[in-house]
Amino acid sequence: MLLLFETPAGYSLFKVNEEGKLEDAEALEKAFSTVDGAKKVVSLRAFSKFDSTAEGLAAAAALIDSKMGKDLKKFLRKHIDGESLIVADAKLGGIIKEKLGIACIFNSGAMELMRGVRLQLKDLIGGFTDADIAPMALGLSHSLSRYKLKFSPDKVDTMVVQAIGLLDELDKELNTYAMRVREWYGWHFPELTKIILDNMQYAKAVIKLGDRATASLHDFSAAGLDEDMEQELKDAAIVSMGTEVSVDDLENIKQLAEQVVSLSEYRMQLYDYLKSRMHAIAPNLTVLVGELVGARLISHAGSLINLAKHPASTVQILGAEKALFRALKTKHETPKYGLIYHASLIGQAAPKFKGKISRVLAAKCALAIRVDALGESSGASIGIASREKVEARLRQLEGKAIGDASKVGKELQNTKIWDKRRSDGDSQGLLSAPKAYNPDLDANDEKMKKRKKDPSSEKKAKKVKSKERGENRERGP
Repeated sequence: MLLLFETPAGYSLFKVNEEGKLEDAEALEKAFSTVDGAKKVVSLRAFSKFDSTAEGLAAAAALIDSKMGKDLKKFLRKHIDGESLIVADAKLGGIIKEKLGIACIFNSGAMELMRGVRLQLKDLIGGFTDADIAPMALGLSHSLSRYKLKFSPDKVDTMVVQAIGLLDELDKELNTYAMRVREWYGWHFPELTKIILDNMQYAKAVIKLGDRATASLHDFSAAGLDEDMEQELKDAAIVSMGTEVSVDDLENIKQLAEQVVSLSEYRMQLYDYLKSRMHAIAPNLTVLVGELVGARLISHAGSLINLAKHPASTVQILGAEKALFRALKTKHETPKYGLIYHASLIGQAAPKFKGKISRVLAAKCALAIRVDALGESSGASIGIASREKVEARLRQLEGKAIGDASKVGKELQNTKIWDKRRSDGDSQGLLSAPKAYNPDLDANDEKMKKRKKDPSSEKKAKKVKSKERGENRERGP
């Protein structure tokens, strides 16, 4: 009886000297507790070393899939002659028995024997130490992980999830800080709030200006202000109704304004980084919905692989889960879109077409996401083609709406009905056949006699006559 054992360095084949101990787990444990006891139970018969990491990777990948590679097949044919073989995988044992005719054993005793061999592996094989086997195992595990996951540093979507989360938090913080600068400096120069509407320009102007009394001494072109706005600022500073503030207050306001400027600049850098990451990770999705919406979809799903598992209907309402379950609970209309609503294609559509376009866009996004997550190409050809189809659908809906408003389609349909009596050759013919005179429909005395009188009409006639008589009496002779 032989034992097949796979190591990071190569295949090893052991001869089982004491087969009776396989049924006794405690005896095996006691025997493999020492090197001498392990050598009494098993002894090395043959060892086949891997020539390269690529060969070891191919062998490990085949064993994980329960397949027998060419090297293993040659190794077993060369060293086994009519003996049974203990294996660690029942499926692999079945393949070996089918192709090579070698009887394979797989049971609990075999697993205990494998555990003991693994414990004393370096001494049983000989010529290896822990320092030799550990780097082999680590290198092979890394190579196998890259092979199984098709690892690429450009495809790490964790960075996108973190970046979009930080970007949203920065937007909130920037808005809070900018409003605080406006409110704080507004006590000193309240007219500046209406002159400069942009938060970034306002913060730079506050840093440059300081005390409003010195407004005429500064040049605000570096703050992004044009000449008209700068002149308006200087004129307003002369007649400002704001209160006086101390130098310490102005310094603190300037420090807060500097924080707003620095955070705004970092936000721009972060957006550029997110844009480059999205073009590398999900180019097709980015073409369809843009960087921010695509990143929010990935962040909401957790990862690009998780997003690829969602159907188009889920992608369409992703981000509107609360509204969906509330609508189902109250038996109202379910939402037509979630995060995908902020895509530019849906923004271009008219309000009554947003639901249809979101459904079409979600279907194309589902295909693009799967290509980005599972495909090997790094181009955005599928995303570009899908975007063209969505745009064509949008134009089709808008054109159909224009036709409905002008009633062109309805007139064309009615023309077919009107012309059904016209012959193809007679274009000047009548639209409908002329109706002949029917004398049977004329009224005569006999028909009038046979016609029954309506009692309700007689009552109405009597009421009218009595009303007329009453009016005549009131008028008098």
